[in-house]
Amino acid sequence: MAKVAVITGAARGIGLATAKVFATEGWDIALLDRDEEELNKAAVSLPNALPVTVDISDETQVADAVRGIIARFGRIDALVNNAGVAAFTNVETTDFATWREVMATNLDGAFLCTQAALPALKETAGSIVNIGSISGLRASTLRLAYGTSKAAIIHMTKQLAAELGEFGIRANCVCPGPVKTKLAMAVHSPEIIEAYHDAMPLNRYGTEDEIAEVIHFLCSDKASFVTGQTIAADGGFEATGVGLPALREDAGN
Repeated sequence: MAKVAVITGAARGIGLATAKVFATEGWDIALLDRDEEELNKAAVSLPNALPVTVDISDETQVADAVRGIIARFGRIDALVNNAGVAAFTNVETTDFATWREVMATNLDGAFLCTQAALPALKETAGSIVNIGSISGLRASTLRLAYGTSKAAIIHMTKQLAAELGEFGIRANCVCPGPVKTKLAMAVHSPEIIEAYHDAMPLNRYGTEDEIAEVIHFLCSDKASFVTGQTIAADGGFEATGVGLPALREDAGN
């Protein structure tokens, strides 16, 4: 019987790229997203994929979604909590409705999906991968709600690893740095792109496929002794701190 991966935020971007990697490796896939039209388009391109339209911040919808997945596939071997929203505001301009919207999807959604999938994950000694962000590891301007939600996801991952290890369940977190998505390329000015390149030792944005490969690895048997870890897939961005551009200028690079 094929293993089954449940991926939230799977209609596009990193979620869809991750689904494609799992499908290539022979997994069955449950694709969760609230954008029904894009979700159905994504599912058509994948073998044995189940599209599930759901708002992961709604406890009842999540419970119904997981029941449907079990009815279709009979098991869950991996849960990828990828769905997320961002709000680029500072402390003065973040209203409470925006704060709650970000937390409801990024944090509450991951909690609800994990809790609902837990009985099935116990049966398979499965794996959980939460998608954090470089913004959860290092502070930046205009990331108050988003960065805080992702920092919470990082710690929740450690809590899950500590509590669920006795069931053979592993929990890890992947923190992408700047990724070359359609959205990022549309909103990042040439100056922003250049600044990011200067701040990363690899001097480039990552790709959705590169992040997806890290996620699949953590869900695979190749990572069978890895749990409670946060992996920054960020071209070295988090490791370098803030002095790299100036150091390069002094070095004549």
